[in-house]
Amino acid sequence: MKHNILSAISVLLLTAGLSSCTDGSMEPDTVPSDKVAMNFTFSHPSQSRATETSFESGDVVGLYVSEAGKVLEIAGNTVNNEPMTFTGSSWSASRQLYWNAGSYNAYAYYPRAASVSSITDFPFEVSTDQSAAPSGAISNYEASDFLFASARGISATSNPVSLQFRHIMSKITINLIKGEDFEGEIPDKATVYIHNTVTSATIDLAAGVATRNVRGERKSVVARQDAHATYSAILVPQRLENRVPLIEVVMNGVSFLYESKFLFKPGIHHIVNLVVDKNPEQVKIEIGGEITDWN
Repeated sequence: MKHNILSAISVLLLTAGLSSCTDGSMEPDTVPSDKVAMNFTFSHPSQSRATETSFESGDVVGLYVSEAGKVLEIAGNTVNNEPMTFTGSSWSASRQLYWNAGSYNAYAYYPRAASVSSITDFPFEVSTDQSAAPSGAISNYEASDFLFASARGISATSNPVSLQFRHIMSKITINLIKGEDFEGEIPDKATVYIHNTVTSATIDLAAGVATRNVRGERKSVVARQDAHATYSAILVPQRLENRVPLIEVVMNGVSFLYESKFLFKPGIHHIVNLVVDKNPEQVKIEIGGEITDWN
């Protein structure tokens, strides 16, 4: 009987030891001397966060690591949606992660979600009020700016693995320009809307591609004010094939509405100059260019 009890205890201890080795982590007292710890660094597309300088202390990135040649899954990977938190100088996981022998792929996204329901069709939605001041860790504008990074063919290394983020959403900046007949000056505050865009999307977390929800509702997005007469919003990449009310500016109780077709390209910052005149029906637009790796 004692022999059977001891055997059962041994099996339980062995099982517990094996369990501690899953998902790329091990308890300190079970880590072999030849194990190599995982370390990562993450960079914003322009090395400046969606506060628009850089990642700040407390920002959290979601990290997946899978064996090279294997399809990324919701679970069962070497590392599964691990929260990587920026301390102000480095990135820290909730537990120590370790490399095994072989080759790996790493995938990261920001802002991190507490749970992921699908790798290929992860649901995401940009905020309809990006003018709102932050009520939590990040603003509605920043939470709408989905970032993605990946690195492939990684072998065990004691050096930090560097992942460079890129934008997968689209951004529009609207500069309000006073026309020849406009009376007075552009006011310090205005409300700027981008109308008729679908705000929901699905994201492939292995490829870093956002796809407009084909059944998604077209909504109006309130842009954030960047500076005097300059407003920006993050939008889901999509094409507006028909001429529709697109940009509306409300100043001093007067609405200036511009109708147009538009292609919101993934990862592109569209610059638009909106020329307003005395007559609200005579709004003109000038395309100012396209920028990648925006702040």
